[in-house]
Amino acid sequence: MKAATLIGIIVACVGMAIGATMEGSQVTAILNPSAMLIVLGGTAGAALASVGMERFKLIPTLYKKAFTPEDFDLVGRVRELVGYAEQARRDGLLSLDETLNTVEDPYIKKGLQLVVDGTDPELVAEILESENQALHQRHALGRQAFEKAGGYAPTMGIIGTVFGLIHVLSNLDKPATLGPSISAAFVATLIGVASANVIYLPIGSRLKALSTEELHFRQMTLEGVLAIQAGDNPRVVEEKLMAYVPPELRAASDAETADSGSASERAAA
Repeated sequence: MKAATLIGIIVACVGMAIGATMEGSQVTAILNPSAMLIVLGGTAGAALASVGMERFKLIPTLYKKAFTPEDFDLVGRVRELVGYAEQARRDGLLSLDETLNTVEDPYIKKGLQLVVDGTDPELVAEILESENQALHQRHALGRQAFEKAGGYAPTMGIIGTVFGLIHVLSNLDKPATLGPSISAAFVATLIGVASANVIYLPIGSRLKALSTEELHFRQMTLEGVLAIQAGDNPRVVEEKLMAYVPPELRAASDAETADSGSASERAAA
């Protein structure tokens, strides 16, 4: 489910809110402007200092990517590559040159272009692997802001609490205000720990998982491109690539293929 990350964050927030209410706490107590400014502002500043402005500006884009991730259609990519393998086996590798204009994915387009240009297979693999390594590095640097924020936020919460306790200790001559003041002081710790464990760290983990999925998708594509260049039988290409597809998706694909075959047979009859 694409919206799983957003749903998970909402479920966590609602669960904590209901639990706090059941214990008799006021959920609105977390809306403390000074505590929020110390924790959220301090975390943002520390993250900015850690990753730099260029990567910090990518945070809104990364939020969007985590909440609405790209769908990597493994079975669809297998069928696409098998189609190219059939064309290359039937009409030759050079026939793929005309097909390149219709290829939307830059990665597979680059691989097929190298194949059509007669590039050595080892060099094709090296170039495409370099693309994958560069992608992995960019993704690792991109999600670093969330990982850093997940580490800084609890500490900023403690700093906010210390500020609050300093204020409490400076007003010991007013016993009636001690309880509310101490309670407000610990709101900063709550905001820091909650924001780290409900938002920053989960989104960082989600981005890491999405990066792994994309690299898996690309690795399968690389394998298919090399198989096409080697002139493998399309059925062999399909078998090679299906090893990258989870068993449940393979079963669904086999069932769909069987249904399609039965429909074709009935139409022919």
